[in-house]
Amino acid sequence: MQSTSGTQVGLTTLLPYRSRSSTPVGATAVDVLRIMSDPRTPVFLTVHADGRRRYSYWQPFDPATGRGSCYVALPTADCDALHFAARISLGEPVVDPARTTYRVRPVRTPAARVPPVRPVRSVPQRARVA
Repeated sequence: MQSTSGTQVGLTTLLPYRSRSSTPVGATAVDVLRIMSDPRTPVFLTVHADGRRRYSYWQPFDPATGRGSCYVALPTADCDALHFAARISLGEPVVDPARTTYRVRPVRTPAARVPPVRPVRSVPQRARVA
């Protein structure tokens, strides 16, 4: 991607990478993560030569509703916040003169380790004296 001055500008200049934070995400960002987590819905980030960014995915046609068969844009501010919080990652760039395209995927985190369950200590039964 090139800026207007003709110098090479990388995406890391626009969106610095951070380690994953525990910052809660909003309702819109949760919906965006749900869409990105669906393996049938590839999401892409397109960075145009002028620096404009667009996150989008292809919505297939749904005969029940009669809608779809079009590209759907995702809210850029929420997607940028997810990238800044290291909740989504960008794949290898596909570069052409007008734009650079990245595949966007949610960051998979390992499941939290559950401590082993300690057996409950049983107290031996005492014989009752009559």
